[in-house]
Amino acid sequence: MIETRAPGKLFVLGEYAVVTAGQPSVLVAVDRYITVRLDPNPAPRETSSPHVREAIRVIEELRESRGIAPREFSLEIRSDLEDARGAKLGLGSSAAVTVAVIDALDRHYGLSLEPLERFKLALLATIELAPLASGGDLAVSTFGGWVRYVAPDRAALRDARATHGVAHALGHAAWSQLEIRHLQEPSGLELLVGWTGSPASTERLVDEMTAREVSTVPSLSQQSFLQESRTLTDGFTSALTKGAWREAAAAVRAARSLLQRLGAARGIEIETGTLGVLCDVAEQHGAVAKPSGAGGGDCGIAFATPDADIAGILREWQQSGIHPLDLRVTEPVALSKGASHEH
Repeated sequence: MIETRAPGKLFVLGEYAVVTAGQPSVLVAVDRYITVRLDPNPAPRETSSPHVREAIRVIEELRESRGIAPREFSLEIRSDLEDARGAKLGLGSSAAVTVAVIDALDRHYGLSLEPLERFKLALLATIELAPLASGGDLAVSTFGGWVRYVAPDRAALRDARATHGVAHALGHAAWSQLEIRHLQEPSGLELLVGWTGSPASTERLVDEMTAREVSTVPSLSQQSFLQESRTLTDGFTSALTKGAWREAAAAVRAARSLLQRLGAARGIEIETGTLGVLCDVAEQHGAVAKPSGAGGGDCGIAFATPDADIAGILREWQQSGIHPLDLRVTEPVALSKGASHEH
């Protein structure tokens, strides 16, 4: 029996911009997990999830290219990334299950893949289903901790796989823009996470955003949005490195404002009323907050220093129908030998 697990994720900065190759983002891995148990005995495979099917397909394609014979297996999947009713919490369950399945099958077939190779396979599998997916969630589910992430050219990677296969795509030049770099976890800060109770579809929101870039003349141009997002993400990364929390907090506030302007420009509700309440309550009690991810529901995040009224934030969130999630950032996984994943 093989058992693997992968953590969920939260975006900190860089939402929407990160789907453009070369644009930076910051994410964290959180301590709720997808767990996969692989039984090598012949039995029907778990095929209910398209992400599971694609994860299996990409590994089987690589196995075949290496001349390894197929072997039977069955999968059992357990998720902590849902509430008691089975509603997704917006913590990246699709990414986590993809990463965990690939890890299990790597062990099953003795492929001895490096973590970076497993991440690349997870991204190749994911973009078959969602071509615009950035892969940031896959990166933190693979490597844990605080991560700065820059996406590669996924269209070129899809084409490389379709034309020459998975093994060729793993070494393609399109990975040159990829950056996966661990950041130092800020000391003296508490991460607070609130779930709105309204699951949202990241893929749908990103697709709508992309379509409306072309169909409308927005007050915030795509070029301006990308430049502002890059400036804020770079500034946040630099502030974390220096331990300058005031600068980092200012970047978080500005990122919230940028997402509000983006939503208004594209006619898409990124910051819902509940997410607005979540952020405003946190600010009123001395913290800094913003929606996490594509918005439209799901989660908001707040960072609180010791002098913030954390109890007051959590109390008012609950009074407003916002569910505090008890989450911690996971420990980072060592990066592959010889690479910071920064090309």
